[in-house]
Amino acid sequence: MAAVAERRIEGQGTTEADWLPWLAHQAMVETSATKLVPAGHRAVVVAPHPDDEVLSVGGLLAQLRALSQPMLIVAATDGTASHPASSAWPPHRLAQERPLESRRAWQTLGLDVDRTAETRRLGFDDGGLMRQRGPLARQVAALLRPRDVLFTTWRHDGHPDHEATGQACAAAAACVGVRLIEVPVWAWHWAVPGDARLPWERALRLRLDADAARAKREAVNAFTSQLESDPSTGAGPILRGTTVQRVQRPFEVFFS
Repeated sequence: MAAVAERRIEGQGTTEADWLPWLAHQAMVETSATKLVPAGHRAVVVAPHPDDEVLSVGGLLAQLRALSQPMLIVAATDGTASHPASSAWPPHRLAQERPLESRRAWQTLGLDVDRTAETRRLGFDDGGLMRQRGPLARQVAALLRPRDVLFTTWRHDGHPDHEATGQACAAAAACVGVRLIEVPVWAWHWAVPGDARLPWERALRLRLDADAARAKREAVNAFTSQLESDPSTGAGPILRGTTVQRVQRPFEVFFS
């Protein structure tokens, strides 16, 4: 996985044993699903790859589902570059399997896909979103409505596709005039508690109820391709143990 030089994604990253005590004492602005996406608005989630929508806002999606709020989930890519040189997970298999994994995860979250929850696959090149930011921004803008709230990965998240998606969504949100909320995903891996590179002054914390927290934990298990070692290359899981542990948090953090 390529990463921005000063935000390298290597090893297991910063553990929850380090993050949780620090986060517990941070005076973040507390928010709720209804504050983030008020009645009459729609949540639009743009994920660089299938699974990022659950890793970033899976709990929020479960809470919005309980409120019968409309939502649109957009996959910028089909995640076909997650296993380089793999004969077990070649790109054509990933193109079929990863969207199905997302669909199983959405069902676990309780989403009524194709009714209150719409979905789109944009088909951009996995690993190539930095050079496709303009077209991605235009396609996202075309999907937006004036009363939408747009959620995506933070534009300084470390993974180039995450950063490109954040930048494209920022441009789309500005064009249409909708609220943009960015979510750190890989930043939890390379950053450390109190890291000045993260905009803590803009952080919002969403407490998850027990049902939403449980649904998010279970939904991540749908991403089998990302959770198992690759027997053909000897590579470990794409989603490290520390990443899976972060999914178990009873809260989510956003940058407004």
